[in-house]
Amino acid sequence: MTQIKICGIKTLPDALAAIAAGADYLGFNFYPKSVRFVEKFACAEITSALKREHPQIKLVGVFVNSSVEEVKDIMKTCSLDLAQLHGDEPLETLASFNGKAFKAFRGIPESADEFARSVPPAFLLDASVKGVYGGSGVTADWQGAAELAKKYPLLLAGGLTPENVAEAVRRVKPWGVDVASGVESAPGEKEAGKMVQFVKAVRASQSSDQ
Repeated sequence: MTQIKICGIKTLPDALAAIAAGADYLGFNFYPKSVRFVEKFACAEITSALKREHPQIKLVGVFVNSSVEEVKDIMKTCSLDLAQLHGDEPLETLASFNGKAFKAFRGIPESADEFARSVPPAFLLDASVKGVYGGSGVTADWQGAAELAKKYPLLLAGGLTPENVAEAVRRVKPWGVDVASGVESAPGEKEAGKMVQFVKAVRASQSSDQ
């Protein structure tokens, strides 16, 4: 079953609405320039409630060119399961997390083999938008992603919406899909109805495949 990650969570009500809609993973953005940025201790309040009430949900921190020390500190404070490295981090940085981190690529990478994790998600594939580290609303290269998805359990991001995610799943066949702006009423504000529609579209695309 395709895994669903709803990213850019900033409040507990949005987190609970995402879980109610059917999300498997929740993402918290620690990139200060993002409209979805969440402060460490605000996130810790949210995640402590989630760990208590919904321990099955995987919690992911999104980081852009942060130091290893900072990422590890935030992961510990916020009880995060995984770190998503969404900047220009080298292989050595990824290796510092002993399997608790995965790389996000903007565009089709040449070095997927080096960066791929042995467990899913191997990595995340986002759209390539100059000067923007994710959350752009621009769709990724689905054709290139489909080729990579034959080799790796990848997480597909980039401009996914309730309207296009079923086609994306059919064409790319990713391990999982990642959405932020596509389920918002305004930048950084999740809309429960859109999250429900998104999850339904993913599930419907799979049932039609079978």
